[in-house]
Amino acid sequence: MNHADLENIYAALARKIDEVGEAQSELFLAKLVLLLAHNNGDAEEVLECIDGASASLVTNN
Repeated sequence: MNHADLENIYAALARKIDEVGEAQSELFLAKLVLLLAHNNGDAEEVLECIDGASASLVTNN
């Protein structure tokens, strides 16, 4: 997957988040992750991606 592919995926994701609306965006993202995890087939890799995605968002209080 190249940079252009990632940009296209980001744009499609942003459009869908806008389309489903704020009230449904968390549910949409959860369903998306589960579908992608199912397609990936490697639970450990998926868990690492979840940690990686949240790494810069989690604050230490």
